[in-house]
Amino acid sequence: MCKKVLVLSASPRRGGNSDILCAQFVRGARDEENEVEKIFLRDKKINYCTACYACRDRGKCVHQDDMAEILEMMIAADVIVMASPVYFYTLDAQMKTLIDRTVARYTEIRNKELYFIIAAADTSISMMQRTIECFRGFADCLDGAREKGVIYGVGAWNIGDIEGTKAMQEAYEMGKNV
Repeated sequence: MCKKVLVLSASPRRGGNSDILCAQFVRGARDEENEVEKIFLRDKKINYCTACYACRDRGKCVHQDDMAEILEMMIAADVIVMASPVYFYTLDAQMKTLIDRTVARYTEIRNKELYFIIAAADTSISMMQRTIECFRGFADCLDGAREKGVIYGVGAWNIGDIEGTKAMQEAYEMGKNV
């Protein structure tokens, strides 16, 4: 069955290690003829949530930026892949800003299969659990969300360090198996 897959790449570096892993996931998903859309968050204008909660009253955010379109895509997707480099054992600002801005419509992001991709210079997967817990905290707020896989791209500091690692094959295989 063909699924709608949305890949949210939060790497601030085009072709950064987490973005390279996204490309592998996309390749695997497309090889199985899934409909795949990748958003490179760096190319989008996403303002910070100001906690004004106008979205509660109006049903939409007061910010006029790219987040409304991204939210529509998140709601429409069957599968959401969230990828971030690890900064001080947590998500980067681009991903965290996106998560915060879902507040206007997060209750509509239901019954999604979720995959998480991280890339870090550290080689300790146990230390990466802190970052994954950030993703899981968001997932816990989504009705019917199901975590389907995690890709730990560890030991990757410089652009391209991730190439040739087992995370590359894992990303491809997870993409194929959505």
